[in-house]
Amino acid sequence: MAQWRNKRPDEVYGEAEIQARLAEQLPAWTYEDGWIRRKYKTSGWKATLMVVNTVGHLAEAAWHHPDLNVSYAFVTVKLMNHAAKGVTDKDFELARKIEEVVLWQPGADAGSALEGTPDDPRFKYLKYD
Repeated sequence: MAQWRNKRPDEVYGEAEIQARLAEQLPAWTYEDGWIRRKYKTSGWKATLMVVNTVGHLAEAAWHHPDLNVSYAFVTVKLMNHAAKGVTDKDFELARKIEEVVLWQPGADAGSALEGTPDDPRFKYLKYD
């Protein structure tokens, strides 16, 4: 993992740094119009609400709030530090936590008693990359 400059929590990254850090740490995220963003595809409205509620909980706990674009079968999460007027460490840290929690699958944990959602379209709610 590349060493990122020691920045103050509200210090803004430049576009080249953002692109490099996304490529290394959050490859499913993109940088566009001053925001880092990720589109989560779901199986429908109930699943979309589950993703929105998960992101909402994490954002509130972190006291760092994304913009969301919510539709029937997707949620787009956009992060930018409004106070700093750019992308900061807060955005990368919250993006990593969102990615970790939203994409978590218990079947991937070795030795877990949790089996995960059945591999059946009737029960799948998130379209994993």
